[in-house]
Amino acid sequence: MTADIEDGRRAGALHHKIVRAAADVLESEGLDALSTRAVAARAGVFPPTIFRLFGDKDGLLEALGEHGFDTYLEAKSRLPRSDDPVADLRRAWDLHVRFGLEQPAYYALVFGPSRSGRPSQAGRRALVELQRMLTRVAAAGRLRMSVERATALMHAAGVGVVTTTISTPPDARDPELARVAREVVFDAMIAPPGAGPGGAAPGAGPAGPAMALRAALAVEGELPLSPGEELLLLELLNRLADVRRSGEG
Repeated sequence: MTADIEDGRRAGALHHKIVRAAADVLESEGLDALSTRAVAARAGVFPPTIFRLFGDKDGLLEALGEHGFDTYLEAKSRLPRSDDPVADLRRAWDLHVRFGLEQPAYYALVFGPSRSGRPSQAGRRALVELQRMLTRVAAAGRLRMSVERATALMHAAGVGVVTTTISTPPDARDPELARVAREVVFDAMIAPPGAGPGGAAPGAGPAGPAMALRAALAVEGELPLSPGEELLLLELLNRLADVRRSGEG
């Protein structure tokens, strides 16, 4: 047992050493230079060691993305949580943009196209956190759409703004792009404050009460419904939230 623990510690230390070496290559030479051979040389190990610990290069990139994303999550955890979920969401958007512009290489690893065809693990964690924040907005009756659609919209817009800005030469960047995009997205998915029918904000339409009910049921926990009935209820609430109202384009 003691030998197994010691072997685990050595493997963990070696794993950290290789990830740190990969981070050094990424930060000094860029993503294009990030080969297993370059990382192995920087870490002082043989390339097969990387494959033994990470499976393949994609596994190494996944671990490297997590390493870089930890900085973002640490900063996000320090964001104040207020009684205004919309203000908290606005601060989260600004932090997301700032992380992307300050750490473009890590951002590309986490939010860029994945070789596996699905979001990176760090990217999935970010989506879960975003959905949690939007559920708070829903609980206040202020979402104009389903939590899922709002999550997809805000994620697509945020990633689009950051990747567009990163790919634009610094002297040609629009310093107001992120702010303008944020306000356009927020206007589309969030109703103004103030009690409307059923406690929902005016302008939220059926989405406000539907998503407020959904958030309240999530807090309630176990419901006197079968799994099939719960799925049907969720589908109906989401359909109400995403219905196009008269006068919308």
